[in-house]
Order: sequence, then structure tokens, then C-alpha cells
Amino acid sequence: MAELFVNGSIVGASGFPSSELCCKWSILAGEGWTLVEGDSHGQTHVDIPHDPKYTVWNHPIDVHFTTNTMQNWPKVQFQVFHQDMFGRNELYGYGFVHVPMSPGSHRVDCVTWRPVGSFMDSMWSFFLGATPHLRNLDIIHTPTDRFRLSTETMGKVYLDLNVIVRNFDKHGVAFLPPKVAKVTS
Repeated sequence: MAELFVNGSIVGASGFPSSELCCKWSILAGEGWTLVEGDSHGQTHVDIPHDPKYTVWNHPIDVHFTTNTMQNWPKVQFQVFHQDMFGRNELYGYGFVHVPMSPGSHRVDCVTWRPVGSFMDSMWSFFLGATPHLRNLDIIHTPTDRFRLSTETMGKVYLDLNVIVRNFDKHGVAFLPPKVAKVTS
């Protein structure tokens, strides 16, 4: 079987309306993919940064998959929450990115969004911190129903991922060699 190793970290986030953020994440892979080792989901700590423009998590990711197909390549899904002074978590955004398909080290930026409800929903959000949520989280990474939503763009989540592939060549899949950064002195 072909193997995919992904390790790295959810580095942090920026561009959100306020700081004090945490992030729930999950790595999703479709049929034909088997998680051999690692956690496929988790949650970061709440960061209360000195610089309110950038949240730092440095939360580790380390997974090992086996597969017999290229379809349904793994993706990382996010839910970003803001924690207020009363300890309530307010949804600040959803997002997802595919794990890069080329071996090597990658810096990945994930743009997030959140649903916009009616005028009454915005009043609830302003006074009570109750933002609209998705009932079905599959909508985050499935484009078929997402186009019907009214959304607003939120901030970005940053990942540093290292991708290692093994035995894909035995299944007729060739990857481009990893990019090597030039070091000049």
C-alpha cells in the first residue's frame, strides 16, 4: 500500500476581529484511506497574545495514512473560536485546505469564513455572542451546498506541514521532486 506521512504544526492565525482565539481541527480522508497512527482531530489552546494582530498556537500535527487510491486526498478542516472575558466561545470562522500533494515542507494559509444570518441573528450575535453555526460540518469542505450560504470572510489560519510519500510509485503515481530552497551567502 502507498503511505502518506504528514507532520508539522498549526502555527497560528491573523486577520480576525479580535484575539483570544482557539481552533478545533480535524484531518478528513475519504474512502480508500486508513489512518494508521496519529490524532485525526484536536483543539488548540486559547492564546491571549501580546500582539493582538497575530495568534500563536504551534499545535502539533502528526498523522500516517495508508491508501490504495489518489481520490479523496486528505484535507484539514478548521473551526476558529473567540473566547470572551466570560469564557464563552463565539464562532469566528470555518475553513479547510487540502494536504499538499507534493512531498516536502509547505507553508499553507487557510482563509476562513462564517455564515451570516438574518438581521435578528446579527442582533443576537452583537448582544449575546451567539453567532450562526452550521448544523452539518460537511458543508465546510463539500462545495455542493456551500454556494447557497451567505458568508463573510474572516481571518487566516497558518500551517507548516511536512509531507512524506512512500510507495506511490508502485501504484503508478510519480511526484515532482521536493523544492529545495537556494541558500546564498
